[in-house]
Amino acid sequence: MKIYTKKGDQGTTGLIGGTRVLKSSMRIESYGTVDELNSYIGLVRDQTIKEELKIQLIEIQDRLFTIGSSLASDPEKSTMKIPDLNDEDVAALEKWMDEMNDTLPEMRSFILPGGHTTVSFCHIARCVCRRAERIIVDLSQHEFVAALVLTYLNRLSDYLFMLSRKISQDLGAVEQPWKPRV
Repeated sequence: MKIYTKKGDQGTTGLIGGTRVLKSSMRIESYGTVDELNSYIGLVRDQTIKEELKIQLIEIQDRLFTIGSSLASDPEKSTMKIPDLNDEDVAALEKWMDEMNDTLPEMRSFILPGGHTTVSFCHIARCVCRRAERIIVDLSQHEFVAALVLTYLNRLSDYLFMLSRKISQDLGAVEQPWKPRV
């Protein structure tokens, strides 16, 4: 099977279900940004972090493929069975965040991104996640988007923030509090 089809040479692509849309459409932008997020999470996973965190990130990457499949489907024409998110996926993120939070010092201010390259990668992933969420919120105002997609991405950005703090702690990096000039 060849990776190239030449069907997209004129700036369109096919959704699951056969509908052709512009590559600049909000739906394509949505799942393209989720794909970008998945790649950044892979970058975090490739760092020297605890194995339990790598296992969590692999599960998250799987869910992001699920979200991408949902967003790449024409909700009116696709008959293909694609995987679904479920409430347990959101609950898993919440559980992992609670476990991390139990080991972290209380936050008394905003924290500046940075302190270690791996921590910075987490913050970049968090920002891309927030961008994906914004784009998908906009898409959901015009086209069908499964409700759990937005819930999962909202929780995932929180998870990525907590992950940055946990990895910072594990690596002995210093969290730099934001001290606003007033």
